[in-house]
Amino acid sequence: MFMLQSDLRSAIQIAATYCYFNPNRYESSSSRSVSIRTPSRLRPIHATAVERVAEKPPICTADELHYVSIHNSDWRLALWRYKPPPQAPSRNHPLLLLSGVGTNAIGYDLAPGSSFARHMSSQGFDTWILEFRGAGLSSEVASKEVKQPISLPSERMDATSKNPLSVNSDSSAQEKKEMVESDQSQLLMTFTETFKRFSERLSNLIKEGSPEALQNSTLATQIRDLSQRLVDVIEEGQRSVSPPFTDLLDRFSSTIENMQTQIDLLGKYNWDFDHYLEEDVPAAMEYIQRQCNPKDDKLLAIGHSMGGILLYSMLARNAYEQRDSRLAAIVTLGASLDYTTSKSSLKLLTPLADPAQALSVPAVPLGALLAAAYPLASRPPYVMSWLNRLITAQDMMHPELMEKFVMNNFCTVPAKLLLQLTTAFQEGGLRDRSGTFFYKDHIHKIDVPVLAIAGDLDLICPPEAVYETIKLVPKHLAMYKVFGEPAGPHYAHYDLVGGRLAPEQLYPCVLEFLIAHDST
Repeated sequence: MFMLQSDLRSAIQIAATYCYFNPNRYESSSSRSVSIRTPSRLRPIHATAVERVAEKPPICTADELHYVSIHNSDWRLALWRYKPPPQAPSRNHPLLLLSGVGTNAIGYDLAPGSSFARHMSSQGFDTWILEFRGAGLSSEVASKEVKQPISLPSERMDATSKNPLSVNSDSSAQEKKEMVESDQSQLLMTFTETFKRFSERLSNLIKEGSPEALQNSTLATQIRDLSQRLVDVIEEGQRSVSPPFTDLLDRFSSTIENMQTQIDLLGKYNWDFDHYLEEDVPAAMEYIQRQCNPKDDKLLAIGHSMGGILLYSMLARNAYEQRDSRLAAIVTLGASLDYTTSKSSLKLLTPLADPAQALSVPAVPLGALLAAAYPLASRPPYVMSWLNRLITAQDMMHPELMEKFVMNNFCTVPAKLLLQLTTAFQEGGLRDRSGTFFYKDHIHKIDVPVLAIAGDLDLICPPEAVYETIKLVPKHLAMYKVFGEPAGPHYAHYDLVGGRLAPEQLYPCVLEFLIAHDST
């Protein structure tokens, strides 16, 4: 655990150089006895436009793809729909799935044999996955305005240099070997040049955005140091691994290109947790209710990680305002409103606020950073192997599915969102953006059944964190279950959704709960 936290702290401090935090309203309060205004917050949000897409993009594996445009916003929310087969039992409520911070719909539908969404629809539930603004296909509208990224050196390499083994068959073995070695060297130089140019671009972007915050050029130095450290790691990896390093370096070049594209989007990433709570989720629920028309106008909902936090927060806010949540029952997977009593690895997010307060870059390109880091976690010399343990326990995910998950599931995260989520690690737990409303304080008032599920080796939301919230739910409405055995199998954070044994061990528990509360 010590090495894990050390590695995590180092990685998070590096990622902090890409963040912006608005230093306002989130300081710890010595007293929680404050007056709270009563805004009309969670009323239905009428979409300005809705549509079903006739031809889905290849990335969408759902039966249908729908879009909802949020009122007074440029964002469209993507909804992946999985319709029950004709032979499935009839259900009374549609099912909404909410994913974690900076993730898209892929985690719920990773592969035909590893699909939480498909499993639920096969049991009769009309299942919908919401992609929050900026995530997955919900970033489509904003991305239309993205500028062209700078040209990569790798784009100027000819076909032979990109594939060092594509040489004439009559070349000697020695010539082929020399060409491979030469191309490896060229690819390494390509990556080095690309990352340095990327670093310079990011430094210039930050300087242009807030020159007074960079008088001592500290950030530029940090970015250059990061570049050099990554280059050093790759050089060491090349010495340690016998197969050609071509594929790894090509992937890094592609990752950097994606990162450059994300930089141009950063200015649009200007929202926090409460935007999801007050706009995205209500808009999606209203749309699903219109499409499915449940008799009691209610939905069932499952939230993983931040998705579960959103469901708790919605119930708390509606209980405080004495509003109907329009939820028949909820399931949370690895989620809590208060992480203060646990040893969650996410506690290491809290130092982000200190270095980031001086910066003006509004978001963290989490997807690009993890895609860049994953080859270093999955291949020798395994310098970032701690990344795997945060996601899945040993033998719970096939390596190919793990790679697909990391390379395709994560998105750019607004710094304002991260800053608000860090209040879950402060006294009193998660707060609203004003810092005066503590969601945890109102959980005891809710009237919706809750099943809270934890993983025994979940380092992000350990069982004690899950219990910290579910213990506040009225006893006749609360169920709590920890998955994992002392001798194995074990469940880490993502295993609760897509672990190898989840369909036979965890899914039946979720289905039993949903079916019990599906009656009108």
